[in-house]
Amino acid sequence: MRRRLWITVLGMTACVGMGLYGLFFSTASLPSVSSEVLRAPIMSPDYADTVIPPNIAPLNHSIGEPGQAYCVKVWAKSGQPIVVANRTGHMRLPPRKWRSLVSQNAGEQVNFDVYVKDPQTGWQKFQTVHTTVASSPIDSHLVYRLMYPIQNFWGDIRIYQRRLTDFKCALVFHGDTFSNGCMNCHSFVGNQPDKMTLGIRSADYGSATLLSDSTGVTKIGAKWGYTAWHPSGTMAAYSINKVRQFFHTNRLENRDVVDLDSAILYYDFRTHEAKTVPALSDKDRLETYPAWSPDGTKLYFSSAPVLWSDQDTVPPKHYDEVQYDLMRIHYDSQTDQWGSPETVLSAEQTGSSILLPRISPDGRYLAFCMCQYGCFPIYQESSDIYVMDLRTGEYHKLAINSEYAESWHSWSSNSRWLAFSSKRRDGLFTRTYFTYIDDAGRASKPFVLPQQDPTHYETLVKTYSVPELVTGPVTANNRSLGRAARSDSSIEVDLPITGATQKPGSPEAWQQTRE
Repeated sequence: MRRRLWITVLGMTACVGMGLYGLFFSTASLPSVSSEVLRAPIMSPDYADTVIPPNIAPLNHSIGEPGQAYCVKVWAKSGQPIVVANRTGHMRLPPRKWRSLVSQNAGEQVNFDVYVKDPQTGWQKFQTVHTTVASSPIDSHLVYRLMYPIQNFWGDIRIYQRRLTDFKCALVFHGDTFSNGCMNCHSFVGNQPDKMTLGIRSADYGSATLLSDSTGVTKIGAKWGYTAWHPSGTMAAYSINKVRQFFHTNRLENRDVVDLDSAILYYDFRTHEAKTVPALSDKDRLETYPAWSPDGTKLYFSSAPVLWSDQDTVPPKHYDEVQYDLMRIHYDSQTDQWGSPETVLSAEQTGSSILLPRISPDGRYLAFCMCQYGCFPIYQESSDIYVMDLRTGEYHKLAINSEYAESWHSWSSNSRWLAFSSKRRDGLFTRTYFTYIDDAGRASKPFVLPQQDPTHYETLVKTYSVPELVTGPVTANNRSLGRAARSDSSIEVDLPITGATQKPGSPEAWQQTRE
């Protein structure tokens, strides 16, 4: 009898719990409002007035208003509304219902009605929050590096791929597979995931580059920096950099980086030969951040004069006066002939350092960063993202920028979406944001990568870096990449330069360390 009573009590408790957490899952169960608040609710992440893809994961969020119960109704012109309620204010939207609602309303608004129960006055309704669903989808996957902010050493560095249509996340590569090594600058042919390179370095296994394609994973015996695949997929341009980190004592971002020497090479995957030309390896200049035009006829890059003779002093004199120009050079892939470099936009014109050129796949726009000085925008609070119309040469600062650093950016395959890194939440940790770029090159209010846990970013002390949009899942896996990284076998590469100068005779070691 007593056991039966306990079962009854437990059953009643469960029903009460279901009532508290599941009462408002239908539109018929919306709360009775006692008052309306004449402002929008505090919601985190902030999705108000953004433009989102029609294939994006649910915009889970937390309601930052004091109360004892919470309810949100998500509705649009077409489809069934979604209603979620609980006592925490952490709103997780049902994925299937969300996909149905958003897919039916491409080009329309999706609206959020937020209700909060005050213990004295009852249910309050806030002003409706709106977001617009674009007609253009975003690529299905984002590949990024997750790591602690690097100070004097690295540890627990991983590369992940995230399916943007939901919250599925898969490990691509972990540094512990090769003695807690470091990996960086994963690069793809266009937005295709089936061919990838990434740089590795390890105290036990040295520095190299991994190539993943349909044949498996191959180790190339050369350390590549910033890499740009030629659209043909048969060649890649890459930088080699003598990078050193140092620290400031009187600003929020205390880290800084100087590139003491750099040059750009290109590698032919058919012949396994590395080459360069004087225009990309001038001993008096620093060349970095290569980026191909979609037709493969022009290579864009950043270039700055060397202002020091001593490469052992860090930081060198005048490091904070170095500003990079935006350059390009023509290339004929049939004859392997290069033209003369030309200045697209000079630091003298802008008063800033011009970095990270990336061209939209349709060839219309070139996105780039500008910051006060140097080559490492992620450590510069002054870094902002700009867009240049390549038809006219006119450029403008995008409306997506904040008071903190905006940096690494990646175009979607349809040229409508830009993924980028930003420290706007706290000035310390980079997060991945997305913005819609319209036909006139204007950017919408950005939104952060949605997460299943609405509080994800409040506790995460790691950074998202090098966000790259791709059209499908990466085929390489942690096991095959780790096996190649540990392998003693690699493709030997005879570098054609010593320092940043074309090689005159016998080979000389090139310092390829970078942060």
